[in-house]
Amino acid sequence: MPLEIERKFLLVPGELPPTTATEPIEQGYLAVTEEGVEVRLRRIAGQCVLGVKHGHGGLSRTEVECPLTDAEFEELWPATAGRRLVKTRYSVPVRDLVASVDVYAHELAGLRTVEVEFATEDAARAFTPPDWFGAEITGVREYKNRLLAVEGLPEVLH
Repeated sequence: MPLEIERKFLLVPGELPPTTATEPIEQGYLAVTEEGVEVRLRRIAGQCVLGVKHGHGGLSRTEVECPLTDAEFEELWPATAGRRLVKTRYSVPVRDLVASVDVYAHELAGLRTVEVEFATEDAARAFTPPDWFGAEITGVREYKNRLLAVEGLPEVLH
């Protein structure tokens, strides 16, 4: 099964570093369990996918995504009401990797995070973030997208 290995950080206030791509993202959750399973719909840069993630967080989780047609996405989207978020993703080169900077909108406006995906857990642990990264929030429950979509901003950001 495909494994997602990533670290996530808050973004330091200020201008974004130079980016190589920009992608609008609409994301809604069909199901989330206490056991760490999430089933989500996502439209990213016009492409629709149904995704399933499993695991409690930390560095790695199983992730499987299946493409959807626009019609399939639109049929399922109403089932995500009350469990959605909107953000813009900016791709930023960081050494030999790409950092994904997410700038959230609507109810989550003001939240900016940065994620980096890795090929191995050892590479993730060895990564030294650049100065423009803020506090690490890998595995912090309040900053998981599935919870942000339902509960909104963590109290510290209000």
